[in-house]
Amino acid sequence: MPNLWGTDFIPSNDTTWGPMDFKFIIAADIHLDSPMQGLSRYEGAPMDVLRGATRQALANFVSLAIEEKVAFVLLSGDLYDGDWRDYHTGLFLMQQLSRLREAGVKVFVIYGNHDAESRITKSLHLPENVGVLSTKSPETVILEDFGVAIHGQGFAKRDVMENLADQYPDASKGFFNIGMLHTALTGAEGHAPYAPCTLGTLQSKGYDVWALGHVHARKVHSEDPLILFPGNIQGRHARETGAKGCTLVSVEDGRLASFEHKDLHVVRWEVIPVDASGQSAAVDVIDAAVAAVKSESGKGSGEGLAARLLVQGACRAHRELVADSEKWMAEIRAAIAAATGERAWVEKVRFMTAPEADLSILRSGSDPLSDLVRYINGLSATEEIGALLSEDLRTLKEKLPPELFQGEGATTPDSPEMLSGLVEEVKGMLIQRLLASGAGK
Repeated sequence: MPNLWGTDFIPSNDTTWGPMDFKFIIAADIHLDSPMQGLSRYEGAPMDVLRGATRQALANFVSLAIEEKVAFVLLSGDLYDGDWRDYHTGLFLMQQLSRLREAGVKVFVIYGNHDAESRITKSLHLPENVGVLSTKSPETVILEDFGVAIHGQGFAKRDVMENLADQYPDASKGFFNIGMLHTALTGAEGHAPYAPCTLGTLQSKGYDVWALGHVHARKVHSEDPLILFPGNIQGRHARETGAKGCTLVSVEDGRLASFEHKDLHVVRWEVIPVDASGQSAAVDVIDAAVAAVKSESGKGSGEGLAARLLVQGACRAHRELVADSEKWMAEIRAAIAAATGERAWVEKVRFMTAPEADLSILRSGSDPLSDLVRYINGLSATEEIGALLSEDLRTLKEKLPPELFQGEGATTPDSPEMLSGLVEEVKGMLIQRLLASGAGK
């Protein structure tokens, strides 16, 4: 079990932890210089902010580590976003790692699926405070000053489908044990099933903490031992919503004392419902959209807000909205930019409204058409309908190129939210077709 740092590594004079009291940070899925998807499609998008979001989030991470005087940080895979050819990406990472070196903060890295295919990974000479764990087999690093044993293995190739955790060693006696792993566990929505394993396997190793990467949504799977995905540090599209950041862990007397999420994001993504019920004109819906976005923006701490709006409800404005949806999307974007000082941006507006007057007449009727409308309106993504729709989507997925089911806006057959949204859209389309054909007259 190697000790990667000898007497040449001297922590900064500001460090104040006792021999068994220290703090460290868990982070993963930096995806440095990954583009923000969807916000570059319209004039006026703040491209400088969007292009630099992952860089600024990484700089925020480094600043947090220095301010908290942590002993070390853990980066559990996917520093990069695939095979980047711009070496400025790697140089920026080097600058940030060097800031940590100057502050006496050690860095431990395992490579994930994106790192494994990156040319940057193979060409960079990292600062001496950075230790990259083996990609050939699990490696253990001992930090004697803190009584810590760190175990981990990175990806040697992109598509690692075997259970890496099975080969990890049992906990080192007398140490605070940490496992680092890039994994989907038993599967995670929207993520390839790399390095699959179970919580039982992780718990069986006897470690105090498992620092996981690959899944971009923060999730604590267990508190004793602590097993968590910190999530990525900056959302990149409308399926990566909410606060993004890292986890700060405190150890006292050789035991886990506390852990807490720390925000790092520069832009926060949210899917925002806009209630258009009862609105008589499209301009009134614009006002409702502005109010909804301003309300959501006020919940943050001054960061940018990237929003996907779901305009819903039965209203007289429905026909006006669907007659020229592109126009009203542009109007909503402009109104929100003006109202928020361009601190909020609209990625997409989905109009999911229904015609109010016609529906109320049809719903109250006693003819077969009214029965049909009531039936359609009452449909939802129940277990039976959801299972049928999910099965059809899986069949379709097998026949189409996989690229169509990847990236921003991709259809995920196992997502309850996706299935529910599809059912609602289909309901609106069916009812609108009935009304448009004159059947409701």
